[in-house]
Parts: sequence; structure tokens; C-alpha cells
Amino acid sequence: METLYLGIVIFLFALAILDLSIGVSNDAVNFLNSAVGARAGSYKTVLWVAAVGIFIGAAFSNGMMDLTRHGIFKPEHFTFSELMNIFMAVMVADIILLDIFNSLGLPTSTTVSRVFELLGASFVLAIVKWLSAPQLLSLGDYINAETALTVIIAIFLSVAVAFFFGSVVQYITRLIFSFNYKRHLKWKIGLFGGTCFTAILYFMLIKGVSGMSFATPTFKSFIASNTQLIMFISFVVSTLISYLLHALGISVFRLIVMFGTMSLAMAFAGNDLVNFIGVPLSGYEIYGYFREAIADGISDPSNMNMHRLNDPNNASWLFLMLSGLVMVMSLMRSEKAKNVVKTSVSLSSQEAGDEMFGSSRAARHIVRFARNIGEWVDEHTPVRVHRWVGRRLDASEAIMPEGAAFDLVRASVNLVLAGLLVALGTSWKLPLSTTYVTFMVAMGTSLADRAWGRETAVFRITGVISVIGGWIVTAGVSFILAAIFVVAMHYGGLYVSAAIILLSIGILIHNNIEFNKKAHAEKTETEKIYAEMCITKDKVKTWQLLKKYIALNEVDYLNFFAEQFDNVTSGFLNEEVKRLRKVNNELPKQKTIIKAIRRKQTMMLRKTEARMAIENNTWLHLIYNSNQQVIYCLMRMCEPCLEHVDNNFAPLPEDLRNQFEPLKKDVIELFRKSSETISKEDYDATVGLRNEGDKVKDKISQMRKSLVSHIHEDMDRYSVIYVYLNVLQETQEMVSSLRHNLRALRKIEREV
Repeated sequence: METLYLGIVIFLFALAILDLSIGVSNDAVNFLNSAVGARAGSYKTVLWVAAVGIFIGAAFSNGMMDLTRHGIFKPEHFTFSELMNIFMAVMVADIILLDIFNSLGLPTSTTVSRVFELLGASFVLAIVKWLSAPQLLSLGDYINAETALTVIIAIFLSVAVAFFFGSVVQYITRLIFSFNYKRHLKWKIGLFGGTCFTAILYFMLIKGVSGMSFATPTFKSFIASNTQLIMFISFVVSTLISYLLHALGISVFRLIVMFGTMSLAMAFAGNDLVNFIGVPLSGYEIYGYFREAIADGISDPSNMNMHRLNDPNNASWLFLMLSGLVMVMSLMRSEKAKNVVKTSVSLSSQEAGDEMFGSSRAARHIVRFARNIGEWVDEHTPVRVHRWVGRRLDASEAIMPEGAAFDLVRASVNLVLAGLLVALGTSWKLPLSTTYVTFMVAMGTSLADRAWGRETAVFRITGVISVIGGWIVTAGVSFILAAIFVVAMHYGGLYVSAAIILLSIGILIHNNIEFNKKAHAEKTETEKIYAEMCITKDKVKTWQLLKKYIALNEVDYLNFFAEQFDNVTSGFLNEEVKRLRKVNNELPKQKTIIKAIRRKQTMMLRKTEARMAIENNTWLHLIYNSNQQVIYCLMRMCEPCLEHVDNNFAPLPEDLRNQFEPLKKDVIELFRKSSETISKEDYDATVGLRNEGDKVKDKISQMRKSLVSHIHEDMDRYSVIYVYLNVLQETQEMVSSLRHNLRALRKIEREV
């Protein structure tokens, strides 16, 4: 028995290492977003700065270990074996959930997941115990309901608080500095730098000092009694240093961003490290009590209660530092961290770019409501005030490094304000979600900077709604997953526990395989070109890149169309229902992809010269319509074919099949030739291809006329002939759309 539980403890630590690796990939957005988005330094430099913060911040975690030991449940009413099941269920559920969110590129909260996993597992197990002996204890005796409710309210309240303060603080800051923040900077930078550095020092050191593992009572007393003096000295010194650095030509904003990144990484480690190692350390602790009981000769130590978890106990400094090391190593090599950061940066970008989310009804209503309020405020604002604010918030004067999503002023506010809020929560021993706070601060500051313009607001708000919805899902799924796992382990014993472990490993492997496929797809030449278009300011270069981007996408589309036409017609002729169902599922996905790429092309067209954009918008619109029309043709072709074959109706007669096969080859060959011609940029050859298309259309017309004239002679085959006639009609329309496509592509290529 002792060996079995030792194995469970070892597995808990193995899961902790995985959890640290997966969790830091998700939470990297918390402290990397601003520095990466503002291009305050290279990605590696930002990582190293964050690594220093993680190591320092690990010392802050001691004061919060009680959350996993007795913050959610009352350990005196649970046995050793029951708590081991709870801890196992929590760790497995957490790893599965976080890995899924990382693969999707959505930031979620490790704090929320851990709190609701502990609550779900302990609550369900409490119900099981209460049902077996309701006369001994009430259900409320097993759970710290008041503490759990306080934690949950604090976490979700932080969403509104962070967004509000992010909007207000950034609005005031922007009015002070404007987007052309380097103008008259020498009179402002000292006070701004002094305020930022002092605020970070106060909350990260003064408010967090009570949690430091090395802080003695004398040191804490000295800090508490001299707080105001320390802060005054810090403000004076940091203000003078900021003026001096500016005079020497050193960017104070860049230093604030780097220092803020380090401080936020410290807050992350201090606030969130408990989420990753608190459960395994608690499991290790109760295993020690279990061994002591064996040594004392207790007959069944697995059924003894764990009241000793109520005693204060700080985590070993060695465990904290090792955890920090694992997180840093994982952060340095994590591709999923970049994926999650990309989502947050995209939603807060000052300029329109690769909008990752579509439009939703809720977002459209919110935008319309906000616009009405804005118009009312404008009408009741004095003209002079309105003009002054307009000049201060003129984003056309924005000073940003090449490829940056926003400037250093906003990045500074993001980091300093988020660090203050999270550190304040840590000092009050409230496990605020650093993900919620940093994300909502970033959204609030982007709103204040008018980054959500008329062309992007609906997409950005849809993204925010999606992320917040994911957070709500996190809470519910965490609760349910942990509850299911703990009940299964409680009743199923060792074999079920082993099966759940294998399930979690299988899910991790599958998610990583799918993520690698997606990451490989995003490294295509078209995505590289699009990324280059997003960062370039040269209008002529943007147009040249856009033409290449359009051509490469058309090559992919035409190959896709040829393949799906082959699949539909072959599925119909050979009665392959699975093949037709696959096509029926693929076509709507491709339709969505074409729509998304069309939106990207339109946004990039606006970055070219105005005359060029206006003249070529018609041709770009025609290309999009042609592609959409081909998709609709394939859909209208596939649906009756699928219904016919799925119902096992009579196949196409041999004579008509032999008649159609050459036409099928001609159509596929026409699409393939078109694809190769565009790939080679030989647009003069498109004239000949359009002539070939005319010949194919004429051939189809003759086949249709012949079929219609003889259809009344063979009423027995009417059903299949009707489907076959539909195939011919849609094929002819496809070829016609291809001709329009080739004509528009040639017009765009020849435009100078």
C-alpha cells in the first residue's frame, strides 16, 4: 500500500512538471504581451527579462499555499485516500483543459481552473460522503463555502475592475502624452518614470514582502513602519534617474516596459505558482503523514483524517526555485506561448490587421450602442474641448517601431497597471487571475486608444466575448471534469485511475500532433507574405506583395476546386457515399477560409495608394465572387449526388458515364492548367485558357441539349438523369466562373 501511494505522489510531481510546462505556455501572454506587442526588444531578450522575474517572484508563493491545503475544502473531514483521489483528479483535469486552450490559442486562467477543480472534486466527494452518513455532518461542513465564494467573486470582479482602470488610466495618459509622445517629452518623462518605477517597487516589494520566504519579522516590521519614507525616496531617486536617462538618449519607456515585464512575471510567479505546484506539494505532505502513521503502527492509515493540513506550512524554497526553472525552460521553447500571445496582441493592435475572429450579433449590438453613446457625448461636448481631445488622440501621429502592434506608452500602462492589480491581490492573499487582469487591462487601454475603430471594433469585441466566454467555460468544465474523475477514482480504484492517466496522456499527444500540423500550415509562404504586408509602410511594396498574396491563394483555391470536383463526380459515378460526405463537410470550411482571406486582402488593399486601391477593388471583388460561385456550384452539385447515392438509387447508366468521363478530365485539366499558369505568373497564357473554357462550355451545352431531347424516351432513368443534368449545369457554371477569375487576375497583374 505504501509503495502504491508513493507511486501516486511521484506521478503527481510528474503531472506538476507537465502542468508547469503547459500552464506557463498559457500564462506567458500575461507578461509577454505588452513587450512583444510594442517591440520593446527582441523576443529572446523579453524572455530572459521575464525569466529573471519568475525566479524572483517564486519567493512570493509561500503565503498562498494554504489555498490548496485548506482554502476550498476542510481537510479534517476527508481521509488520506480521499484527498489523494481529489489531488489526482485535479491535476489530470487541469492538464487536459489547459492543453486544449493552448492548442486553440485562447488565454485562460490557471487560477480559475485550479479553484474550480478543487471545488468540483471536493464538493462531489463531499456529496458521496454525506449520502452515506447524512446524520454525522451537514454538506456545508466539508467545504469552505465562504472562502471559496470570496475567491470566485474576487477573480471575476477583477475582469470589470481591470477593464475600467485600464480604460481610464490609458485615456488620461494618452491625453498627457498624445500619440506623438516624444513631443515635449523632457518635461513629462521624469515624473512618469518616477511614478511607474515607484508604483512597481511599492506593490512588488512592500506589499509582497510579507510572503517572502527569507523575510524576518524584524525586516517586515521595519518595512511597515517606514513605508512612506521609502516610497518618497524611491520616487525622488527614480524621477531624477528618469530625467538623466532621457538626457543621455536612453528610452525610459523601453526601460519601464522591460522592468514592468519583469515585475509582472514576478507577480505571475507569486500569484500563480501555487496553481501548478500547490496540489502536488499537498499530496507530498499528506504522504509524509501517512508514513508517520505507519511507523506509529496505525492499522489502516489510509482512512485517517487529514486535519494537519490546517496547520501553517510553507513550501520549500528548493521546490519553488525548481518550479521556476521548469517554467523558464518551458517558456524558452514553447511554440504554444507564441500562439496565445498572438491572440492578445491581435485584439489590442492599433491598426487593422489579421483579425482572428469574425463578426457576431452581440458584438454588432454593442458597437451600435457604443456608437450612439459616442454621438450623444460628441453633441454635448464643447467644440473646443472636442477638437483638443481629437488632436491628442490622433492615431495618425503614432510613433511605433516597425511591426509593433501599439506604442511604448500603452505597453507601459499595460504592464504597470496589471502588475499593481495582481500584486495587490497577492498581498491580500486573493488568487486573482493574472490572465483576466492583464488581458482586460490590455483591452481597456486599446479601447481608450481608439484601436477599436469602425472597421475593426466588431471583430475585436467578438474576440473579447469569445475569450471571456472561454473563461466561463473554463470554470464549468474544470468543475465537471474534476468531479467526474474523482468519482471514477473513488469507486473504480486503481484500475480506473490508471485508465484516466492513460486517457490524459493520449489527449496530450493528440493535441500536440494537431497543434504541430496547424503550426506547420501557418508557416506557408502566403502567411509569411501577409505578415510582411502587415508591418510594411511602403504603399508600392504593399501592392506588389498583395498581388503575390492573391496569386498564391488562387493557386491553392484552384487546386482545391479541381480536387473536390473530382471527388464529387467520382463519388457520384462510383457510388462512394463516404467520399461525398467528406466533400460536403469540406466545402463550408473552404467557404469560411475564402471569406477570411478576402477580408485580409481588403484590409491590405487599403494600405496601398488610393488610386490603385479604387481601380483594383472591382477586380478583387470579381475574383472573390468567382471563387465563392465555384464553392456554391460544388455545394449544389454535391448535395443531390450525396442524397442520390445515400438512398441507394439507380446508378448512372454506362453510356452516360462513358460520355461524361472525357468532360470530367477536361474540366480538371483546365483548373490544373490555370493553377500552374498563375503559379508561373504567365498571365498572357490566361487568354488561351479562357478560350479553352469556352470550348468546354460549348461541349457541356451540346451534352445538355442531347440529354434533354432524349430524356422523355427513358423515364425509368429519370431520377439519376435529373442528378446528372444538375452536375452538367453546375460544371458549366464553374467553368464560367473560372473564366471570370482568370480575366480579373490578368487585369490586376497588368495594373501599374
